[in-house]
Amino acid sequence: MYEAELNEHRNDLDWPLLIATLGLAVIGVAFVFSATFVHESEWNAAWYQQSWLRQIFWCAMGVTAAAVMCMVDYIVLARWSMVLYWAIIILLGVVFFFPPVNGARRWINFGFTLQPSEFAKIAVIFVQANYLSRPAEELRMADVFWKSIGLAALPFVMILGEPDLGSALVLIPVTLGMMFVAGVPRRFLGRVLGGVGLIAVVCVAAVFFAPHSIQEKLAQSYKGQRLLTYFGRDYAPRSATSEERKKWKDLQDAKSYNVQQSLISVGSGGLWGKGWRQGTQYSLGFLPRLGAHNDFIFSVIGEEEGFVGSLTVLTLYTVLLFSGIKTASQARDRLGKLMAIGVVMLFFTHVFINIGMNIRLMPVTGIPLPLLSYGGSSVVCSLIAIGILLNIHIHRRSY
Repeated sequence: MYEAELNEHRNDLDWPLLIATLGLAVIGVAFVFSATFVHESEWNAAWYQQSWLRQIFWCAMGVTAAAVMCMVDYIVLARWSMVLYWAIIILLGVVFFFPPVNGARRWINFGFTLQPSEFAKIAVIFVQANYLSRPAEELRMADVFWKSIGLAALPFVMILGEPDLGSALVLIPVTLGMMFVAGVPRRFLGRVLGGVGLIAVVCVAAVFFAPHSIQEKLAQSYKGQRLLTYFGRDYAPRSATSEERKKWKDLQDAKSYNVQQSLISVGSGGLWGKGWRQGTQYSLGFLPRLGAHNDFIFSVIGEEEGFVGSLTVLTLYTVLLFSGIKTASQARDRLGKLMAIGVVMLFFTHVFINIGMNIRLMPVTGIPLPLLSYGGSSVVCSLIAIGILLNIHIHRRSY
C-alpha cells in the first residue's frame, strides 16, 4: 500500500519539466561562475558575496517558494490574487522613493535587493487568470474586456516609468495570450493588436521617414538610440559638420558595442565552443563586466559551448514550454488552464527577446534569460512560475 502511494506521488510530478528546470538552473550557476571569476574582485570577495554562490542561494529560495506553493491548491491561491496584485502595485510605487541606479528606479533595498517588476509579472498572471475564468457570455461584454486591459495597463505604465521597457512589454503578450485562450472575442483582441501594431509602425516610420528634427531628438533619447542602433541608422543629422558627425559616430559605436561583441561571442564559439571558462570576449573585457552574466549570458554559453551548447539550452526551454502547454491542456478547470498559459507566455517572451537581442534579431531591452541570467528576483520568480505549473499538474485529477 505504501509503495502504491509512493508511486502515485511520483506520477504526480511532471518529470520532464523538473529535469529541464534543474538543467537550466545548473547551467545558469556554471556560467555565472565562468563569466564572473575572470575578475580579480570576484576572487577576492568573501564567499557569501560571490555571484555563483548567490545564484545557488536564490535558486534554493525559489525552489522553497515553489514547493510551498505546490502544497496549496491553486484555486485557493487565486482567491488571494487581488491582494497580491495590489501589494505589488504598492511596491512598484515604492521604487520611485529610492535613488536611481544607472539612471533607473527598479529596485528596493531592504538590506537585500528586490525588483518588484519581476513579481508584477506573476501577479498579473494570477489576477488575469482569476478574472478571465468567468462564464463565456461575460467575456463577450466590452466592460469586462477593458477591465482586464486595465489590470495589465496599471503595472505596465508604472514599470515603463522606472524606466524598464523590457519588463513592461512582457505584460502585453502574457495578457493577450491569456485573453485569447479564455475566449475573449477576436474583435476586442484585434483592437488591441491594431493599436500595438500602429505604435510599432509609427516607431519604424520615425526611424526611417521622420523629418530630421525628429530623428535628431530620437538620437538624443535613450530609447531612440536603441531603435536607431537596431535598424542601423546613422545618429548624425544630415546638416552635421564633419566634427559633429564624428561625435555622433563615436556615440553610435558606443551604443552598438555590446550587441556587436555579443554577436562575435556567439559566432566565435563554432560547433563545440572554446570550452568552459575559456571564453575570451568577456575575460578580455569586450563583453561588459556587468552584462556578461546578466543579459548576455547566452553569448557566454555560445562562445564556450558553441552551437551544441546553445542548442542544448534551446532544447531545455522547448521541453519547459511544451510541458507548460501540456499542463494547460490537462488542467481540471479554466482557471488552471489560463494560469498555465500565462506562465508559458511569460517564459516564451523572455527567451525569445533575450536570445533575439543576443543575436541582434531584437533590440536590446534588458530582459533576463529565465533561470540562466544572474539576479535574485528573476530566478525566484522563474521558479515560482515553475511551481505554478507543477501545482496545476498535481491537481489535474482532483475534482
